[in-house]
Amino acid sequence: MVDELTDKDFAEETKDGVVITDFWATWCGPCRMQSPVIEQLSEENDAVKFTKMDVDANPKTPESFGIMAIPTLVIKKDGEVVEKLTGFHSKAQLAKILDGYTD
Repeated sequence: MVDELTDKDFAEETKDGVVITDFWATWCGPCRMQSPVIEQLSEENDAVKFTKMDVDANPKTPESFGIMAIPTLVIKKDGEVVEKLTGFHSKAQLAKILDGYTD
């Protein structure tokens, strides 16, 4: 399951463990390709919390991370950003990256 976050709850919801957030928008073609990959991974990986944030509805958080292009994936471990990925990433690519933070 992928949790939808807002500017108000982002910090609280991403402070513990390994969390990946998909920053996206409804009008973004590559975002529509990335979303099903995130959904599939969320069903297969219990060690990671999967979240997403609509950048149009929640502009403060993406701005605080300097996000200028979407999709952007931000991976946090125990509240600290450990990786920021811009553009579409395949399921295999993301699984390998996330495995590095959950071992």
